[in-house]
Amino acid sequence: MELPEFIRKFPALDVPFPEDVVKSYAVQSDAGLVVFFDFVQDMVLPPHSHLAQWGTVLSGEIEFTIGGETKTLTSGAIYNIPAHVEHGAVIKAGTKVIDVFEEPYRYPLKG
Repeated sequence: MELPEFIRKFPALDVPFPEDVVKSYAVQSDAGLVVFFDFVQDMVLPPHSHLAQWGTVLSGEIEFTIGGETKTLTSGAIYNIPAHVEHGAVIKAGTKVIDVFEEPYRYPLKG
């Protein structure tokens, strides 16, 4: 599955992961941050926490650990991470997700 060209024109985020591992396309407002993530390589997301996050898997596979509970999520799965709940993941190459962050400036836009 390829993201539409107009989404791939959204600004990238300044995330702490190289672009050859994950690509990001973001829409940011004062109310929140919506990000389309495209994982080009397998990636381990270390455990961390922040304000609330909601997301859906468009394609691929994520082994998500949220609040100590581990589940494998595939296409169509939805996840909800309450504020300050520790979470981490193992994400397979080819996975695409949409993440919505409560924090509008969780990651700055590049450029």
